[in-house]
Amino acid sequence: MSGSRRGRVRRTAVLSSLTSAALLLPCAVAHAEPTAEEVREEIERLEEEYIELNGTYNEAEETHEAAEEKLEEILEEVEAAEEKVNELGLGARRLASSTYTGIDLTSFHQLVDSTGPEDALAHQADLEYLSEQHDEHLEQYVLELENLETLEAEATETEEEAAEALKEAEEATEEAEAAMEEQEDLLADLTAEEQAAATENVGQTGGGGGGGTSYTGPASGSAKTALDFAYAQVGKPYVWGGTGPGGYDCSGLTQAAWAAAGVSLPRTTYQQVNAGQRVSWENKQPGDLLFFYPGGSGPDHVGMYAGDNVMVHASTSARPIGTVTLNSYYHSNFVTAVRP
Repeated sequence: MSGSRRGRVRRTAVLSSLTSAALLLPCAVAHAEPTAEEVREEIERLEEEYIELNGTYNEAEETHEAAEEKLEEILEEVEAAEEKVNELGLGARRLASSTYTGIDLTSFHQLVDSTGPEDALAHQADLEYLSEQHDEHLEQYVLELENLETLEAEATETEEEAAEALKEAEEATEEAEAAMEEQEDLLADLTAEEQAAATENVGQTGGGGGGGTSYTGPASGSAKTALDFAYAQVGKPYVWGGTGPGGYDCSGLTQAAWAAAGVSLPRTTYQQVNAGQRVSWENKQPGDLLFFYPGGSGPDHVGMYAGDNVMVHASTSARPIGTVTLNSYYHSNFVTAVRP
């Protein structure tokens, strides 16, 4: 079972247990709503599930795009191979025609009519030449046919791979949307104070509007350039699979921020975790990439350390790009830091 599906099963089990518990209570408290603490725990799970699904989506999109590009190249090779096979096929038919209806250089008539030994030897040389050319032509024709068959099989396989990746991306999108809807439903019946308590571990500052803010932390050099860019995005919306400029997802933001500093990072969280020197929580520095939530393919979430125990990141569609204090919740879900 995939991590995302485990998350959905786990979430459903929690909600079922809450409902069952409520039904077993005496009538006076049978309709008691989940506490803010219970909602907080469930929202944390929903956030983690959403982030994992985003990683699945990005990886599937990368696979799909790569497969589409590969398919385009293969189809061009198939077209060229088809033309070559057709040309060689025409040549093969001409050779076959000359074999059965053309002049037979080995015939008695041809040899008798030779003006002498030299002429007869010339006929023999012509025969050997035509035989060699015929064999080489047929061999090339067979090889090109085999190449064409291989290319066509590869094209079919690549097309299926692209379709499967696209399907996986679409399923991840649907599941993530369901997770966010469930989070909204959980929060809807809470007071503003309860909502704040329920989201305290995943809440952040930054607000909406997309106006950005200025970085004033201790970073310098390329790390400061990257953080300047990230802070300028604060307030922009989280965009599912987003790489800017209107909005970003978590790895899209870190990729764009470090690109502004002249450093090329790969697209997904699973790839970015291997794109630099790994450092510990205690040794993290401003500009380092911070990875959280260990998943099947690698950590599912990434943000950028800003210094002073603050991280700037794009978390989920429930809130815009912003900053967050790195409390015990993040520490407990920390995987590693990477210095690009």
